[in-house]
Amino acid sequence: QFLMANKLDTAMWISRLFTVYCSALFVLPLLGLHEAASFYQRALLANALTSALRLHQRLPHFQLSRAFLAQALLEDSCHYLLYSLIFVNSYPVTMSIFPVLLFSLLHAATYTMKVLDARSSNSLPFLRNLLEKLNANQQNILKFIACNEIFLMPATVFMLFSGQGSLLQPFIYYRFLTLRYSSRRNPYCRTLFTELRIVVEHLIMKPSCPVFVRRLCLSSISFISRLAPTVA
Repeated sequence: QFLMANKLDTAMWISRLFTVYCSALFVLPLLGLHEAASFYQRALLANALTSALRLHQRLPHFQLSRAFLAQALLEDSCHYLLYSLIFVNSYPVTMSIFPVLLFSLLHAATYTMKVLDARSSNSLPFLRNLLEKLNANQQNILKFIACNEIFLMPATVFMLFSGQGSLLQPFIYYRFLTLRYSSRRNPYCRTLFTELRIVVEHLIMKPSCPVFVRRLCLSSISFISRLAPTVA
């Protein structure tokens, strides 16, 4: 009854579980490397479906207008719909599947707890304990996802020069990264950029750091800072 009363949430729960399943079989290619590539695409397509359903839930009345598009781009679900479209037809990159896997795992875990609560307050204690441990580490997981999002930017450039990526991919991914940096719901991308900058500046200011390395790092920090969008 609980599942039928929340059909859209249930559909997203099922698609997230399927995303976790496909992502796991890509990361751990138990069925062979050829099959792993197909699971990579299935995971991203399932994530795109979940993101589209979530976006529909957040913005139920679609309008073909600039104002609606601007509003949609503020939603995290729209960001990851774009993310899935960027990588679904590209060369499989293990780093790109982790945000999809972990976000799906976190959201699926939250809804699974609701399903267990609707069934009985004491049902499946082992699974409850596992889900509670996962939720307790949510902040660390979100930071790891943000780290993946950041380091995928140079990875897309490397893929371009190695012949495994398209010319447009780094530019479209840069747009995705600016959306994540400006996210209202998830500040972890901004936080990680700040933390990485502090760590790098601390290291290069040590006397043992060569001068040319210090200048290169300071120039890179200045360049990246200019590319960062303004956050209200």
